[in-house]
Amino acid sequence: MKNYKQIFANLLNDESGQDLVEYALVVAMVAGIALTASGSLSTIITGAITSVGGKITAAIGS
Repeated sequence: MKNYKQIFANLLNDESGQDLVEYALVVAMVAGIALTASGSLSTIITGAITSVGGKITAAIGS
């Protein structure tokens, strides 16, 4: 039983691989932000293109 306690204590104190986990969390957070922003950005770009298309159509029709 003491051996299991020692193994568990060693796991809690082991910091190897911590940097990799932190970098993975940062990359996941940046990817999430990029995906969220891309949805908003595509809506803005679509609206701008529609507006320009309407103005061109109005100018040609006049």
